[in-house]
Amino acid sequence: MNTENNGQPFFEDPNAALREIAQNPAAYAHYLADFHRVVLDMQAKLEILQRETRVHCRGTRVEGDKMGQAFLRSFPVEKSLNDVLKNLKNATAGLEKSAHKRHAHDEKVKEVKKQRKEKVQLKERKNNPPLQAASENPGQQGAQSPNMGYGGPTSIYNLDRRESA
Repeated sequence: MNTENNGQPFFEDPNAALREIAQNPAAYAHYLADFHRVVLDMQAKLEILQRETRVHCRGTRVEGDKMGQAFLRSFPVEKSLNDVLKNLKNATAGLEKSAHKRHAHDEKVKEVKKQRKEKVQLKERKNNPPLQAASENPGQQGAQSPNMGYGGPTSIYNLDRRESA
């Protein structure tokens, strides 16, 4: 960082702080929350200004006015302020939505990394299955074991040990 002002900016990169904020979802949310507070404060003050302007403009009567002419004169002023307030409400909603989307983006990135890692592991297992030694019982190759259960071959002659369907 250069402290002398000889034609160069005070900071080397003025966008460095914002770049760091964009990379950290918590800092991003905190930064947007600051903007959100400012916009909400502006919105509250403009709503008060809107009410006071409405009262003043509608109450301003000129000699010879007919019924409703004061309202018609105040309508463009009220409409312009209403449009500003509508845009501020959209801005606050957009700030909230952006903070949530930024957090969701980081969660999704973590999830994608995890899914890809699992996918690679599954592919490795599929291509190189672990070797399993087959258990052989040389003494019982032809004889039936005493507790075959439902897994082994049966004949109709030993149905008394099994439940009927």
